Amino acid sequence: MATPETTTQLPHDVHSEHHLTSSAMLQDVVIGLSDGLTVPFALAAGLSGAVSSSGLVITAGLAEIVAGSIAMGLGGYLAGRTEVEHYASELDREHREVKEVPDKERAEVDELLADMGLSEATRRQAVAELTADPEQWVKFMMKYELGLEEPDPRQAPKSAFTISAAYAVGGLIPLSAYFFTDTPRQGLLYSAIITLVCLFVFGYFKSRMTGQPPVAGAVKMAVVGALAAAAAFGIARLVGGA
Repeated sequence: MATPETTTQLPHDVHSEHHLTSSAMLQDVVIGLSDGLTVPFALAAGLSGAVSSSGLVITAGLAEIVAGSIAMGLGGYLAGRTEVEHYASELDREHREVKEVPDKERAEVDELLADMGLSEATRRQAVAELTADPEQWVKFMMKYELGLEEPDPRQAPKSAFTISAAYAVGGLIPLSAYFFTDTPRQGLLYSAIITLVCLFVFGYFKSRMTGQPPVAGAVKMAVVGALAAAAAFGIARLVGGA
């Protein structure tokens, strides 16, 4: 006895969207790496115009990288914790308002829906359904009235580590040239070449991933790094010659 064959047809023209889902991590990497490439580079350039020993540049550069990575990581942690605490504070306030002044909050929901273009009849039904559940009501107000998304409480330590590590990696790039050169001036030459190339490449990919013009972003990042290093070198030469 033959059994009927069943065939499963796959939908044609499946629409798939590609979105950047790790925006928080990307932002942390950008913050840490861009500062790590720029600040130690500027410091090393400034010292190269004031001292005659590559060892001094390396020692000061390593000290700055350690201090900078700790400071940047701590800043990222505090920023993440502040976001969590701010959201919790606003959440408590919305819960109180929904409980104590529900009529006012319903009017605000209706106003928000009106701004979205819903008709009066549709708004009336939507307000009734949204406000039937206090939790969903509060979530709606947090998102659409205050524009707040619930932050991940685990993001603060993640941000601290990511920013700190990215800063350290970025800082070692311009400093690496001084390990293999005899004089600070020679080290500065190679450091400038390596760092500006890295800034250009980093700026290109950062701009491309964030939807900005990649070449313009690359040039902008390289120019900022070059200006910072030139300013530090010029000030060191000016002060050293005074």
